Amino acid sequence: MQMARTFMDLLWDYGVFVVFIIFSTLVPLWGRFFGKKEKTKADYVFGLGTISMGAMMLSIARGTLGVRSFLGYPSELFYRGSAMWETLYGMVTAYPIVCFVFIPVYFNLGVTSVYQYLDLRFNSRLVRCLASGTYVIRSLLNLGVTVYTPTVALNTVIGIPYWASLLGISAISIIFNLLGGLKAAIMADVIQGVTMILISIAIIIQSMINVGGFDKIFTVPAENGRLNFFNFTGDFTIRVDTTSAWLGQLFMSLSIFGCQQNFVQRYLSMSTFKEVRRTLMSNIPVVITLFSLAWIVGMGVYAVYAQCDPMAGGYINKMDEILPFFVEDKFSYLPGVLGLFMASLFNGALSLNVSNLNSLATVTWEDFLSPLPRFKGISDKQQLTIIKFIGSVYGVMVMGVGFAVGLLSGVIESSMLMTSATSGPLLGVFLLAMLVPVANWKGAASGMIVSHIVTLWITFGSLTVDKETVLLPTSVEGCTNETFSAGIVKPSKSWLLANTPLEVESDFSYLDGPLEEHIARTPQFPETLYSISYMYYSLIGTFLTVIIGTLVSYLTRHRDDAYDHKLLHPAVYRLSRMLPGKARRYVNNPDIRPKNCPSASKKIPLDNPAFEPSLESIHEKKSPLEPAVFIVNMSVPVEVPSSVPSAEPTAADSNQLVPEEVGDLKEVRT
Repeated sequence: MQMARTFMDLLWDYGVFVVFIIFSTLVPLWGRFFGKKEKTKADYVFGLGTISMGAMMLSIARGTLGVRSFLGYPSELFYRGSAMWETLYGMVTAYPIVCFVFIPVYFNLGVTSVYQYLDLRFNSRLVRCLASGTYVIRSLLNLGVTVYTPTVALNTVIGIPYWASLLGISAISIIFNLLGGLKAAIMADVIQGVTMILISIAIIIQSMINVGGFDKIFTVPAENGRLNFFNFTGDFTIRVDTTSAWLGQLFMSLSIFGCQQNFVQRYLSMSTFKEVRRTLMSNIPVVITLFSLAWIVGMGVYAVYAQCDPMAGGYINKMDEILPFFVEDKFSYLPGVLGLFMASLFNGALSLNVSNLNSLATVTWEDFLSPLPRFKGISDKQQLTIIKFIGSVYGVMVMGVGFAVGLLSGVIESSMLMTSATSGPLLGVFLLAMLVPVANWKGAASGMIVSHIVTLWITFGSLTVDKETVLLPTSVEGCTNETFSAGIVKPSKSWLLANTPLEVESDFSYLDGPLEEHIARTPQFPETLYSISYMYYSLIGTFLTVIIGTLVSYLTRHRDDAYDHKLLHPAVYRLSRMLPGKARRYVNNPDIRPKNCPSASKKIPLDNPAFEPSLESIHEKKSPLEPAVFIVNMSVPVEVPSSVPSAEPTAADSNQLVPEEVGDLKEVRT
């Protein structure tokens, strides 16, 4: 897309663009200079506990939807219809599952990285590093795509070179990382979210004016086959229908909301579980509203161009250019609106980059670097400095990936498919940890590795299959000389356009397919497997991880696999105690420090009423003379003496349980 507008015509847009970027950068960092500063690692990672519920809700919603909701969904409705709208079912279903399955386990463990939980549960660095490594690689690839995508629109619409946009986003992200923390990242999300909402409402109002009524925004797309819901085809090779939209998005959302550091980090920054539950459940109508708003924008744009498709008419080259084209065309009478729209795209990539750099740095420090002997015993301030440095390094790496995306075709589609492929193994290992008592590190590692191999095999195999691309028909019969504003012309082959890589694919590969339809034929194996919709990759990966992990764990079970029962979901733990068979052996893990518990190491007398030991399981006796050994699960933290008094117990103490430390386990002998 190229607009015949001079620099003076765009002067207002340039000005608004620059002012908005400065504003959206300085306001979140205002508190860094004039408010309470981050002094500790916890302050930086969790935002001092001063983040309001409203800001947290909008930040979570922004992270849920991303830039694709603003730019991709309107073009999806225009050219493909409303099928992808039904992914909303999966998102909404995921929220209560995360709230009542994942958060009760995480909240009182006192962990900084969500992957610490896996280490506590399986006592395995391998499982923890597999999970966190998956997250790091996936995030780097996706962030490279995220920061590159809006640079193409900035280049084609207002002439900013894509390399300049990449440098700008990366530089501001690094400044945010050094000066801010989670609180600054959330404030940037709030500014971005509010701006997108206002622009979306303005586009809907403008569409209503152009088509002559609010009702036509809905009736025109419906009459032209754009609104088609509840389509159950039963065909797993169809790109998206109601079943794949709901199930596929459910498993991807569970992996993102429940197992991804940048989301869990926000949950753990809240002070109480009740607050987390209220925020997540209240976020459902927010996500429904913001998600649907993007689709209503698409309906409005389609209603305006129903009889004159700009892409079919040769005015734009890519589907994702339809919304920037609409803003340039229909808001030409309002100087600065295009600049605000472009700044919102820029800031959208920026805020997502900032949020994820914070989480990537935290995961890298907690899961890979902090266990190294070199970093043992360093101060909290030194840890904070290292985390900020790591985040800055990741900022440069993301910029490098962004440049690679601009030079290598196919990287974008591969990275998007990678996201779907890695969601399943990541979700599966967390479900194993929380819901399968028999699961051990051998099963978890085996399940993740096999699941990764299979899903990546299907993913890269799908790139070799020429999948059918079906686009809904559009029309140019209504095109006249007055359809578009005076400044709109068809693209010309200028030197700048000819020498700048402008081909960028969207978050979904199907948005970038050719217009022609392919000849239908019956595929053979393994082509049938490769033809499965990528919406099912996360589901396949999850089930493979859980099934293989459970089988391997059962076959390799050992008494040394004992773990603290608090690492299971409470309902699963209670259910497992009710089942017949030999009682499971649990231990008390001293590394678990419940949140808001100031006296984690305070000694509590054994006769204290708060100390109520429960006999959770019985070890097998090696001989009839060996006393039975019981594991104590205490309702409050207790510091257990390291040795047993040598004096024999008196008659008065004959029924008293005497703690004894045996190896790494806190046990009690009668």
